[in-house]
Amino acid sequence: MAFLNALVQGILLGGLFAMAALGLSIAFGVLRVVNLAHGEIMTLGAYLAFVTLTGLGLNVWVGLLVAVPVMGIFGYWIQRLILQRALRLGELAPLLVTFGMAIIIPNGLIEIFTNNKKALPTGDLAVQSITFGGITVGVLQLITLVVAIALIAALQLFLARTRMGRFMRAAADDSETLRLMGVDYRRVYAFAMAIAFAVAALAGVFFGIRQGGVTPFDGQTTVLFAFEAVIIGGLGSLWGTLAGGVVLGVAQTVAGQISPELPLLVGNLVFIAILVFRPTGIVQSKVAA
Repeated sequence: MAFLNALVQGILLGGLFAMAALGLSIAFGVLRVVNLAHGEIMTLGAYLAFVTLTGLGLNVWVGLLVAVPVMGIFGYWIQRLILQRALRLGELAPLLVTFGMAIIIPNGLIEIFTNNKKALPTGDLAVQSITFGGITVGVLQLITLVVAIALIAALQLFLARTRMGRFMRAAADDSETLRLMGVDYRRVYAFAMAIAFAVAALAGVFFGIRQGGVTPFDGQTTVLFAFEAVIIGGLGSLWGTLAGGVVLGVAQTVAGQISPELPLLVGNLVFIAILVFRPTGIVQSKVAA
């Protein structure tokens, strides 16, 4: 029963990892950009939710309605004004830009909010649970998994059924042909980055809720989980992020049953094993497919 419970908890944790990895998958799948500041973008989204909580008196869930679109707009203009120019300089330039953002954002947050943890309370929801056959499932963790699955499904439909989605798929396959068709590829790229930033902000808020709050350097940890989930699942695959997140989550929770010191180590070992034996990931379909 203990193993089964660890398995269920790992799947729930995998939903959180998948949500964190989704923005990375979109950015790489469409723009071929590895965003080294992804974790810091998540943290910034959580702080925006905190500001709405303290400044406007809104609860965390209403704060999401502010943080997510604001971060989406931020991502749009970061791509148009900075990353688009960097892309023209070569593959290394966007990495350097996002690396610089990864340094600037947490240090800026320390100056504004100090290094103390800022709470993102959810009231009774944080302790509510449901019991199924002797296995207790946290309501908040279940909501996180459901949101992650719904988000992936919605993005998959968006890419398949909408005009902008088809442009994004075309940009992922052959951006040069898209330019020859007269499509403003810069707008397509910016829209993709806006989605990536918005999803990252959403994941950042959920991470902050799960941890009881947010600190400026949380992104250094969360980005590791996100990268591992993306690579385990398969670069550029939306459903692969869910598979990768679940594999990573299960590995950590099962290892935690053996020793509380093992989860991170075992998770990293699983990540390395995937790189060695299946470097393309366990799901090979692309975000553009």
